[in-house]
Amino acid sequence: MDFALSAEQAAIQKTFHDFAAREIRPRAQALDESPEFPRALFERVGELGFFGMRYPEPVGSGADVVSCALAIEELAWGSLSVAAACTMQSLMGTWFVHRFGSPALHERLLHPALAGKKVGAICMTEPNAGSDLFSISTSATQSGDRWLISGSKTWVTSAPVADFFTVFARTGKETLGVFLIERGAEGLELGRPIEKMGVRSSLTSEVHLSEVPATAALGDPASGTKYLREILAEIRVVTAALALGVGRAAYEEAKRYASERQQFGKPIDRFQAVQEHLAEMATDLEAARRMTHWAAWRSDQKLPNTREASMAKLFASEAANRVCDRAARVAASYGFAAESPIQRYLRDARFVLIGGGTSEILRVNIARES
Repeated sequence: MDFALSAEQAAIQKTFHDFAAREIRPRAQALDESPEFPRALFERVGELGFFGMRYPEPVGSGADVVSCALAIEELAWGSLSVAAACTMQSLMGTWFVHRFGSPALHERLLHPALAGKKVGAICMTEPNAGSDLFSISTSATQSGDRWLISGSKTWVTSAPVADFFTVFARTGKETLGVFLIERGAEGLELGRPIEKMGVRSSLTSEVHLSEVPATAALGDPASGTKYLREILAEIRVVTAALALGVGRAAYEEAKRYASERQQFGKPIDRFQAVQEHLAEMATDLEAARRMTHWAAWRSDQKLPNTREASMAKLFASEAANRVCDRAARVAASYGFAAESPIQRYLRDARFVLIGGGTSEILRVNIARES
């Protein structure tokens, strides 16, 4: 593949880079210190058309996956917290409503969500069900012409501010369905907020469901796992792009610091030990970028992509954590100070090791497909 960007892709990259530099970065530290949902930034991202990029016209702009990955990397370069909340909205928070929702649901929920005026969340993980979806115990029971959902979900991104929830629930011994539940539904209760070491303004909490009437079954109530598999490769590509963004931010800050910090009469980037760190960081990021863009391009070409997307996510997430660690080593005590963005990058980067599948489960999947 020729990795040169098209004029349109380069324009998208520049638009989101400029936005992140101008509006996200100046707020990133404050959002980490006093975590709250970045509502104003979220709506501005909606105004840029980000939430509708991956959806076809006239709902969205019909952008390719490479373009989406470029935009996500820039948002994550600005703040992984903001990027995580926005990426969840643009993909899993709205995908099933887009694909299976009625025109009325599109008008009432999807269109405002793509404009950044409403927030969508997805509820999959449970206390005893993470990578193993078939361990889900939340149940969906049909009662006349409606479905009643009961169970508990955890690690639900944006739950404290969500207007609607896409819920995975068991519909049979070996089947899962996908259901839409709106905020305020009887029997829906937000559980405890989950305080996190990183991505702190991407709010997370538990959700408890007690015979909650679903607004709609999204698609065939027995085909939830099939529907998830259809977008699983893209979930991993966009998580790799998130990793690229935070890794790049850490590298650039370490490089800046090393060029300014003086020891023994010269900048520390003149010392071989520091140069080795910077070289390894740059190499990790370049390899991660190429793997991510390759997997994104394969998605655009409708080529088999499960293995490549898993590899991209595995490598990029691990590379981002290596880069953030090396950045902290280069910066030494400065990187340990609360005022330094490097300590935030180091904490935030742990998120990309989890989202989209842990490194351990990805290695198992890659081995099976190799």
